[in-house]
Amino acid sequence: MEIDAQIAKLYGEAIKRRASDIYFLPFGNQYQIKIRDAQTLTTWATVSETRARRMINYCKYMADMAISENRRPQVGAMAWQLADRHYSLRLSSVGDFSGTESMVIRIIYDLQEIKTAFLTQEDLWKVHQVSKRRGLIIFSGPTDSGKTTSIYNLVNQIKADKVVMTIEDPVEIKQPDYLQLQVNHEAGMDYSDLIKVGLRHRPDIFIIGEIRDVLTAKAAVRAALSGHLVYSTIHAQSPKGVINRLLQLGVAESFILQAVTAICYQRLIPVKSGERKALLKCHLLAELMAKTSYDWSEWQNELEEAVIKQQISRKTAIDFQFG
Repeated sequence: MEIDAQIAKLYGEAIKRRASDIYFLPFGNQYQIKIRDAQTLTTWATVSETRARRMINYCKYMADMAISENRRPQVGAMAWQLADRHYSLRLSSVGDFSGTESMVIRIIYDLQEIKTAFLTQEDLWKVHQVSKRRGLIIFSGPTDSGKTTSIYNLVNQIKADKVVMTIEDPVEIKQPDYLQLQVNHEAGMDYSDLIKVGLRHRPDIFIIGEIRDVLTAKAAVRAALSGHLVYSTIHAQSPKGVINRLLQLGVAESFILQAVTAICYQRLIPVKSGERKALLKCHLLAELMAKTSYDWSEWQNELEEAVIKQQISRKTAIDFQFG
C-alpha cells in the first residue's frame, strides 16, 4: 500500500472511532502505531522502522515540519478532509536519546461533533449561574478531560450578541463568530502579550486557553479584575489545587479573592455504552478557600449514583474516585 493511502486509512479509522490521538512509537527495531479512543489505547499496526519513517515524514511534510530534523522537538498543524467534514490535526515529534523519533497526532473535531455530554446537569447549571457574576472561572483537570470543549459549549449558550475573544496555543476549535487569536512565540506573541491586545478590543467574554506561567496567570487575573467574564484552564489535581497553583505562579491571595469567581474540575468518564461523559464539579472560590484540603465525597457520590443507574461500572467508579 502506498504511504498516502495508508495514512488516509489510518486517519479515517481514527476519526471513525472518535479517537483523540494517534501515536507512532518505537518498538524494538519496529514501530507501533497506536490509536487512543474513548476507552483504550490500542495498537492499529506494527510496521518496520523504514515504513514508519516514511509515514512520519509524509505526515511532517503535510504539516510543514522539517523532515530532516528528527531529534529536536517540532510541532505542526494541517487540515484533513473526510467525506464532507474537515478536521484539524496537531502534530508533535521528538527524538529520544538515540535519535529515534516518535510522533503524536491530536485530532481536533468540530464543536458540533464533540458536544460534551455530562453524567449530571446540576453543576453545569451552577456554572451558568456563576457566569452571570463575571470574573475568572477556571476549569481544571488532566489533559484530554474535555475542559476546552465544555467552555466553548457554555459560551455558545450564553454569548447572545456578546463579543467573544479566544487566545489559545493552538486554536483547537474554530468558531467563525469568535475573534480567535493564536500564540506565536517566534513572532513574540505569547499569552500575556495577546491578552494585553485583547483588552483593547473590549470583548465581553475572554477564553484563555491555558494558564501555564506567571505572566499568563497575572494577565488572566487582570482581565477578570477589569470587569470581563474570563474562562480559562489550568492543570491541577483537584479544585483546591488550582488555588495552590495560582499562588505558585505568583498571584497574590488578595488578587485571587477579587478575581476568581469559581473553580471547576472535570474528567471524562468511560460509560457502559462505549462513550465518555463528563463529570463536572463547580465550586465557588469561598467554598474552597475555607478548606485545608479538598473533600472528594460529593464527587464520589456522583460516581456511586452513576453506578446505581448502571451508567458506569464499579471498577470505573473506583478508578476515578479521586479525580
